[in-house]
Amino acid sequence: MQHWFQAEIEQAVAPLLPGFAVEVLAEVDSTNTELMRRARAGRCDPVLLVTERQSAGRGRLGRPWLSADVQPAGGALTFSLGLPLAPRDWSGLSLAVGVAIADSVDAGGNRLRLKWPNDLWLDERKLGGILIETAWPQHAAESAARYVVIGVGLNLAPRSAEGLVTPPAWLREIDDNATAPAVLRQLASPLVAAVLRFADAGFAPFVARFAARDALAGRDVVTSDGTMGRAAGVADDGALLLRGADGVVPITSNEVSVRPRAGTST
Repeated sequence: MQHWFQAEIEQAVAPLLPGFAVEVLAEVDSTNTELMRRARAGRCDPVLLVTERQSAGRGRLGRPWLSADVQPAGGALTFSLGLPLAPRDWSGLSLAVGVAIADSVDAGGNRLRLKWPNDLWLDERKLGGILIETAWPQHAAESAARYVVIGVGLNLAPRSAEGLVTPPAWLREIDDNATAPAVLRQLASPLVAAVLRFADAGFAPFVARFAARDALAGRDVVTSDGTMGRAAGVADDGALLLRGADGVVPITSNEVSVRPRAGTST
């Protein structure tokens, strides 16, 4: 098993999130699935769960993502961050997470783009994805904090494009020396800080940073329900603003998925 800098990450994050721990598994079906199982059983401690091999990774809308049969050993970073959280509004959390990750692994801000609502893109190809799920802990009142599980999968090395709608990209196109432990050490603390900032202030503090990496801004897009329009950025609550014949309409991530229309560019 690789050296994952567990003590170093825990030391950096603990002042922000008391009781925080890093746990590494050699193999699991899905880090998100595992933390959701734990939460439903009442285990709701703050934890970053990382695995070296994921056999049944999941993406948004139930799509498979980063499973061992399509990803070579060491070719991806797969982890989930779990913690109790009680923001006033959950809208935009995946965008704030994307901002934190992109700013951590592409500090120059020149290459990585964020494709609303939960993908990281490199040169029009998918580098990674974010999956956010929540659970009510056992016997918790509805007014209590939910346990949120933030799953992240990032390609580090080339992977098969079979079955993918968007061709894959990988982080070693930016950094030849990228390894899963080193990337995790780089982004763990900024990610936790961003999630806690979101809990306090919502998505508004992240709007400008998202806009600087917005992969869809100014592009003609089509939603999964057939709506077409031009992406006009995001609102303070994380909704995609879509300009069409009837003016600007907000689109929320629980309604549709969005793709650029063929042949369009910024």
